[in-house]
Amino acid sequence: MNPLRVPIWWARDYAYALTWQVRAFFNRTDPMTFLTGDKTPIIVLPGIYETWKFMQPLIEALHERGHPIHVIDLLRRNERPVVEMAERVTEYLDAHDLSDVVLMAHSKGGLVGKQAMVVGAAGRRVRGMLAVATPFGGSRYARLMVLAPTLRIFSPRNATILALAKETAVNERIVSVYGRFDPHIPEGSELAGAKNVRLETGGHFRILAHPRVLAELAVLAG
Repeated sequence: MNPLRVPIWWARDYAYALTWQVRAFFNRTDPMTFLTGDKTPIIVLPGIYETWKFMQPLIEALHERGHPIHVIDLLRRNERPVVEMAERVTEYLDAHDLSDVVLMAHSKGGLVGKQAMVVGAAGRRVRGMLAVATPFGGSRYARLMVLAPTLRIFSPRNATILALAKETAVNERIVSVYGRFDPHIPEGSELAGAKNVRLETGGHFRILAHPRVLAELAVLAG
């Protein structure tokens, strides 16, 4: 990997994140407008400190293709523990009697999605999940987040990370998409038994806009 590319990837990645965080703040789009459609339902699982609006370009593209898109308000900015967030996903699927759904996840959202897939009856309601830049094996940087306990859950030694790693049966229903360089997850996002798609680019946020992400979602959702 050309070391000169790394600072460029860093800069572009954070510029993308900042742009969409600002847009999300001013965006007044009602997520209910995306519930129409007769194709495979898609559940949005954003990353930590993100709302569904951070993934709005993907949401709009899939909705235009006929997919009803479900935003779970109770996830808010996805700051609570993975197990708790997964319970909210399960409750939503049950309350709306959704089945054969596809989970569209970014970062921590992928951990939440996998947790929901392996615990309880919700797993039978999920066809599969596309996870973008998800720390399935954790991140060594999490140990340095002394003042940010919500980020320390990404430690490779975290109980939830370790427990999820042992749950391999659902991995074949997961597509993990990630860049060759991720400034937040140096370990990468490869998941044994899953379909792993490594993009020849870098970043943790900006790869959400990569055309391969939408292409993989289109295949998974049909």
